[in-house]
Formats: sequence, C-alpha cells, structure tokens
Amino acid sequence: MIKYLKHLLVGFCLLIITMARADEGMWLPQLLAQLNEKQMKSMGMKISASDIYNINKGSLKDAIVSFGGFCTGEVISSKGLVLTNHHCGFDAIQNHSTLDNNYIRDGFWARNNGEEIPNKGLFVTFIVRIDDVSKKVLAGVNGSMSESERQSTIDKNIAALRKETKQENYQDNFVRAFFEGNQYFLFVTETYRDIRLVGAPPSSVGNFGKDSDNWMWPRHTGDFSMFRIYAGKDNKPAEYSADNIPYTPKKSLSISLDGVAENDFTMVFGFPGRTMQYLHSSAVDQTVRVNDPIKIAIRDKALAVIDAYMRKDETIKIQYASKYAGISNSWKKWQGEVLGLTKTDAVGKKKAYEATFQKRVNANPEWKNKYGSLLADIQSAYDELEPLGRSRDVFNEVFSKIELFTIIGQLNTLASAQGKNNYDATLKRVKERLEDLYKEYNAEVDEKLFAALMEMFYEDQQRGMIPETLADIVKKGDNDFSKIAKQVYDNTSLDNGEKTLAAVDKDTKELLENYRKDKATELYAALVTNYSDNVSKKLNEVQNRINQLQRTYMQAQMDVFKEKTFYPDANSTLRVTYGNVKGYNPRDAVKYDYYTYLDGIMEKYKPGDYEFDVPEKIRTLYKNKDFGQYGKNGKMPVCFIAMNHTTGGNSGSPALDAYGNLVGLNFDRAWEGTMSDINYDPSICRNIMVDIRYVLFIVDKYAGAGHLVKEMKLVHPKRK
Repeated sequence: MIKYLKHLLVGFCLLIITMARADEGMWLPQLLAQLNEKQMKSMGMKISASDIYNINKGSLKDAIVSFGGFCTGEVISSKGLVLTNHHCGFDAIQNHSTLDNNYIRDGFWARNNGEEIPNKGLFVTFIVRIDDVSKKVLAGVNGSMSESERQSTIDKNIAALRKETKQENYQDNFVRAFFEGNQYFLFVTETYRDIRLVGAPPSSVGNFGKDSDNWMWPRHTGDFSMFRIYAGKDNKPAEYSADNIPYTPKKSLSISLDGVAENDFTMVFGFPGRTMQYLHSSAVDQTVRVNDPIKIAIRDKALAVIDAYMRKDETIKIQYASKYAGISNSWKKWQGEVLGLTKTDAVGKKKAYEATFQKRVNANPEWKNKYGSLLADIQSAYDELEPLGRSRDVFNEVFSKIELFTIIGQLNTLASAQGKNNYDATLKRVKERLEDLYKEYNAEVDEKLFAALMEMFYEDQQRGMIPETLADIVKKGDNDFSKIAKQVYDNTSLDNGEKTLAAVDKDTKELLENYRKDKATELYAALVTNYSDNVSKKLNEVQNRINQLQRTYMQAQMDVFKEKTFYPDANSTLRVTYGNVKGYNPRDAVKYDYYTYLDGIMEKYKPGDYEFDVPEKIRTLYKNKDFGQYGKNGKMPVCFIAMNHTTGGNSGSPALDAYGNLVGLNFDRAWEGTMSDINYDPSICRNIMVDIRYVLFIVDKYAGAGHLVKEMKLVHPKRK
C-alpha cells in the first residue's frame, strides 16, 4: 500500500508539473496544428489552428502587425483602424505635442479622416507566410568551421535564398535563426508606411499610475492608442500621400463585449522581442548577482536627475517624457526580474536540470563523447565573461544616457564617411538624427546626467583601465564631478542644437574640423578606445565561444530530453502564446484577484498628482455609473491578468478569447514574474491586459469618439 501511494504521489507530481508548464511557450503559428492545437482545445479554445494561421484565406495572423518594429498592433475595423498601446504610440503622440496642443496631457481624437495625423518613419508590417528554410540556410555548414566562417556561409545562403524567394513586387522577406541557429525560417512580409494617429487618451488614462504602478498588479491603466493604415488606391503599400485611402484588411478582429471569467482560455498573438529560456545556470546567476544590479544602480541616478527637472519644468517634462519612460521601464523590470529569479530559486532549478542532463549524457556513450564536457566548458566561458560583462553594462548604460556622447557619435559617423561614396546619404541620416535628438534635448539636464553617471563610471573602473584623458580631467577637477561636468559643457558648442544644426547646413567641413578639436570629443574618443582595447575585443572572443557552446547545448537538450516539446526563444517574430485567466499569490498571506475595476482608479485618485490624477469627466461618469454597454453588473472593468507567456514586443498584442475575438490589449507583466524572459514559472508569471470594454468606454463615453466604435464589429460570444 505504501509503495502504491509512493508511485501515485510521484505520478501526481509529474502531472502537476505537466499541467503547470502548459501555459509556457512562444509558439510559431504555422506549427500550431502539429504541436499545440490539441492542448489548446483541451484548455478551452473553440477555433482551429487554421483559423489562426492560414496562407490560403484570411486568418487571425492577417489582423496582427508589427507596429514600428518595436511593438505589436491589431487591425480592428474594415477601414484599417489599428489598436496598440499608449506607450507604443507615445513617441508619435509626443512628436505632435506642444505647450499649446499638449496631446500627452490632454489626449487627441480625430473627428474624421482629414484630422488624422501622419507620422514620418512609422510603419506596420504584416506576415504573409512563414517557411522552414533550415536545409538551404545550413547547406555547406560543418562542425569544423570557426564562428566567422560558419556565419559567412549562412549569410551567403540567406542572401541567395532571399533573392530567389517568390513574392509580389511590393512584398519583402527576411530570415531569422531559431534554437540558437539550429533552425531557420523565412518570413514574407508586407509593410505599410503611411500610418496616421487617430486617437489617444490623456496620459492620466493611458499612463495612469505611471512609475509607481509600472510592472505592478493590481493595475488600472488604459494603455491604448489608435492609428490607421493608409494604402494606395490599389490597397497596396504606398509612401505617404494625401491621395492615399484607408487600408482594407484581409482580416480584422471582432470585439467581444462579454469579457472573461476565471479559467477562461486566452491567447496572445504578437511579436515578442527576446527571451533566454535555455541558458546555463551560470548565466542566470550572473544576471542576478552582477548584470541587473549594476544596471539598476546606474538608472537610479539617471532617473533621479531627469525626474527632478521634469517636475519643475513643463517643457522639459514634454521633452524627456518618452526617454524617462524608457529608462524607467527596464529599471523596474530588472528589479522584478532579480526578485522573481531569487524567489523561485531559478539558479537552483537550472542546476538540478543540468544534473539530470549530465546523468543522461554520461549513461549514453554517443552523447558522452559528443556532450560530456559541454556543461563544464560553458561554466568556464561564463567565469571568463563575468568581469567583461559588468564592464560592458556599465559602459553601455552610462554612454547611452549622456546625450552629448550620442551627438559626438553621430558626428563621428559623419567624419568617418568623408571622402567616401556614401557621404551624402550619411549626411542626410546624421542631420535627421541630430534634428530629432535636439528637439528633445536640454543641455542643463544632460550636464547633470554627465556629472552623476561619469562619477559612477569612474568609480567602477579598475585603476589600470581608466584612460589618461579621463584621469587628467578628474585630477584637474579635484574629483568634483559637478565641476568637471561644468568644465566639459562650458567648453563645447555641441550641446547647442541651434549652432550645430546651422553648421551642418552651412559648412560641414568646418563643423567636423571644430568637432575634432573639441575637448568633449577628445574624452569620447579616449573612452571608446579604452573600452575597445580593454573590454570589447576580449568580450567578443568569449561571447563567440559562448554562442557556439550555447548552440550545441540547445541541440543537446533537444537530443537528450526527447519527451519535452521545445519552443524557440523569442526573436521579434510572430508568435502565439496561450493560457488561462487566473489570479496568483505573490507572497505569504497575499492573494491577487484577476480583475480590476474603475472603483480601483477612484481609490487611487489623488487630485493634481503626477501619477494618480483622474480627469473630471471620468469622475462624473463613475459617479453616475454611466458606463453604457461596456459596464457589467454596475461596475466598469479595467484590467485583467492571465498566464500567457509574454515579453517586450508583446506590448500592444491582442488578447483573444476562445473564439478568437478581441477581449483585451496586452501591455505589461506582473512585477514578481518579469523573470519569465529567463525562467517562466506559472506560480507568479502573469501578463497584464487592459479590458477592451474599458478601451471602448474611454473612446465612446469619455472622448465622445463613438464614430470609431461604429467602425468595429462588436459581438457577444458567450450568448451562444
């Protein structure tokens, strides 16, 4: 009896593990019928895999777009209306905002097509089809090649493949590596470049809670914005023209007004950016101990400087809003990542997994010969990488936040192109980049950032790795970095956008001569050279070795764990993830429900507060319970969570119900589960979505833009 119970318990535990991992994965849509459809239907899905991905007729994939190459959007009307997150459309909203027309603060709503605003450089891309091209890409590749030789062969194969691919003349294609370069897929695409801003709520809705609530649950943010795709009169991609017409899609999403209940099936369709699920334990350990903490510390300093200026100057607040949000987003995410990896003992679990891997390898002569020393080799490489990785993160974080260095970098690009055939094209790109940069630049803020961050950089360096130019500047400035920063900025003209852009237009030769003599340029050059000589070269060597080992380890895992179905890490290509609506327990004695309501917004409301102010009209609508057809049982749903495996790039992705109807808009993850990029754990990993009914409530009842709702197809699937 005891033996029976023991076997029963083991079997039960295995079942629990299998069930718990059912929500994990970012799956290629063309493989759902083969790998996932049965499981998805067992979890509640009512449609077929061919309804999701089909190249012969309109399917859900034809309503999903890569929005600008950094987010996801979905087509929600037959007139090309696209829904995405407020933070995905934020740069466009910011670019059209002024003190007189502050669309960040007040929102924007086009009353007709004529009022919709074009956005230079913004595009959306549809996926037409996905093909496995592994054999063609890997033709001629063998194990004796160096990494550079291997990549050169692959690059030549890809170039030939892209050229010979059959597609329409308005289509394009690209090839991406999967499973660390063990498999390759080709994507045929259509890109539309006339994308116009249609509507955006005020920041007090679209970014309600701002930094305090970012990456947190419960959440009450109406994180959405609306754009429209315009096409030529033949409905094909076309550059911006006043004669273009709204795009007619192959498929647009129907919108459910029924919401979701706990345990309902949900599916997120989009373009997740990057995950690293199959890393060695030493890589995860370094993330927790070294890489995330140093990046968090540097961003602490940067955010404190920018926040102080934004709070006292409305112009700076507009200029730096997008930059601040970008810096803050990763800063808070990394904190949650460290917390989650530690709480779930991710390193310990990886080590246990590796022990099982090694045991199986040792028991199989073929595997032992092929993979016997693999884990030890990976460990050795990561030991060598650790100090170099820290130096890389410090350098990248500091340099990317000091915009004077970004300006010098652009001029350096221009100087390098002098006398070459690409000079004119480079000049045009650099000028456009500088114009965009100076629009959102304040020299006083940048000087303060220089003082704060260069002090951290200097203190972090080993004394033998500090370039002489920096050491001399620090010595002359008496180790006072505020004083040092003042000297640098007082003796450069590059922080003056008006002068620099005028010089670009008037005489670039003279500008570049002066740029070379600038002391700030001298410092920039010394720091870049020092990094290249002491960090970058060694780092690249070690990283190449790790890449090769990781590719072998990925294949080895698939060989050794035959019982496991592997999904490829995210790489900004179209993926499907699925799960169920469910709350969670973040810590002892705390349980989170799966829904939030407008009641919670009013509970957080602080009049005039930067993060928690609420527009008067919403307060009135709430007081009168005037929710229209979007409320439920006298309450207005706002956000909900589910166990869908998402990451950056999934921002703006549609949350779909069992029938493929739009029920929400993905915009975030719960803080405790942000480590899902490295270690998905179903106990705490939750994605956060704004309920589509709250989106429609804001559009219709708050903004008075009901004409947009009339474009959409609203359905009640639960009434069937």
